[in-house]
Amino acid sequence: MKRYFSLTLITTAVLAGCATTSITSDDVAKGYNSIKADELAKHVKVLASDEFGGRAPSSEGEKLTLDYLTKEFTALGFEPGNGDSFFQEVPLVSLEADSYMVLNIGGKDYQYKKDMVMGSSRISAQEGIENSELVFVGYGVNAPEYNWNDYEGLDVKGKTVVMLVNDPGFATKDPALFTGDAMTYYGRWTYKYEEASRQGAAGAIIIHETAPASYPWSVVENSWSGEQFGFQKENNNMDRVAVEGWVTSDVAKELFTKAGLDFETVKTNAAKGAYHVDMGDLAATVNVKNTIKKSVSYNFIATLPGSEKPEEHVIYSAHWDHLGTDKTRKGDQIYNGAHDNATGTAGMIEVAEAFTKLGKRPDRSMTFLAVTAEEQGLLGSKYYAANPVIAANKTVANINMDSLNLLGKVKDMNVVGIGKSQMDEFLTTAAKEQGRTISGDPKPSSGGYYRSDHFAFANMGIPAMYAGGGSEAFDEETANYRKRMSLVLRGCYHQPCDRYRDEWDLSGTVQDLQLFYKVGFNISEQEQWPTWNANSEFQRK
Repeated sequence: MKRYFSLTLITTAVLAGCATTSITSDDVAKGYNSIKADELAKHVKVLASDEFGGRAPSSEGEKLTLDYLTKEFTALGFEPGNGDSFFQEVPLVSLEADSYMVLNIGGKDYQYKKDMVMGSSRISAQEGIENSELVFVGYGVNAPEYNWNDYEGLDVKGKTVVMLVNDPGFATKDPALFTGDAMTYYGRWTYKYEEASRQGAAGAIIIHETAPASYPWSVVENSWSGEQFGFQKENNNMDRVAVEGWVTSDVAKELFTKAGLDFETVKTNAAKGAYHVDMGDLAATVNVKNTIKKSVSYNFIATLPGSEKPEEHVIYSAHWDHLGTDKTRKGDQIYNGAHDNATGTAGMIEVAEAFTKLGKRPDRSMTFLAVTAEEQGLLGSKYYAANPVIAANKTVANINMDSLNLLGKVKDMNVVGIGKSQMDEFLTTAAKEQGRTISGDPKPSSGGYYRSDHFAFANMGIPAMYAGGGSEAFDEETANYRKRMSLVLRGCYHQPCDRYRDEWDLSGTVQDLQLFYKVGFNISEQEQWPTWNANSEFQRK
């Protein structure tokens, strides 16, 4: 039987026939109302300050961030979540490619950042490709469950594969093709490099286009240049392609013309079915020189032990890291990462504090996990999933917070991955108390469910929720504000201008954090664990 708690319901906890201290509706309301915009703003300002330098992994900014989290959670009475430590070591290696590289194709040199961004995931001082034949492999997808294999009958050993970003469903909007407009994991850049490596290619190049990528070329410039972090592995990632990277759509069009092909035509063909075509006699040469640094970064984990079932945990997650500081950049060099993701990290502190306002602790433990290196490919959460501090069979659910709503109060709530699990039911119940409804992802083509740290939990079989904001403004004044601020936020994604602004309306952020608090509380108090829906690709293992 499910036990949902509303703000008007008084519940009595009974264990083995003996009454224990009850959690009253007043207690729940105290926690709910303790989440305040001014306190949230205070935390965001600190985490996104210039002093923290953009919170890059293995930097002084990381130390300041971890110290801040330790201070705040200790003051709230939380216990270290990893034995006697608040930290989980994440061994990393950073590779910084020499920015003076050029990519030569068809006798023309293409310039770093302007035309392309290339690098290598191999932990090696120097990697490259020389006169590597180019072959276009459509979307670079091998998906048996969709009866789709762009590599079928193709030997790409020693060759460099060129492919489109996203997946065929985005191009056609056909709901029967993959998942239509909603990106699958096959559309993610991480998958495309992984599959090219499995196929034995020497190099892998993704063609950037803003709409299917869901971000402009400037994001590629900033996110895939400078230090790139990965895991320290015994094989030094030598099973990866030697070179991987991106080219602009203008470069791609030029290359296809040189190959005697029309770019728009091959794009159309690639969306009709599994597809590949040789690119004439075009071959690529590029030399990647890496500066290698090995380091240790940390996930932060804190727990408020449960009163009845302390061995069972509801885990809240957010990533504390951002892109750090680029000292080669002219002007503002610090990627403060205020929205992405000082808001989520600060939101964790506020939700954690709300649980300390109850008359007694929730039945299950409330654990808060701030992970490292999300911006480098979800590395912190991936490491946690491979080395869980709390076993999957003791983890009830995950609630993830990433880039919270800064656009004011809304009447609905967007759920990324709606329909995947019973987490939607908990969210619907909590949202109803605010007079809100839940709705789907407003931009499913961006593949949001595969782009944040909840994805690692989902892969472990743990029902994971990623939600926030909404599309329907609370009133006309908010609607006008949303129009102005949404342009600012969109233009500052992974840019130095992502910094704290006094004009932010944090009322919607508070709304969402209050919902996250209620969802976690209700999950803690019900007997049955949330489950995945039958049509989800994720299930308990």
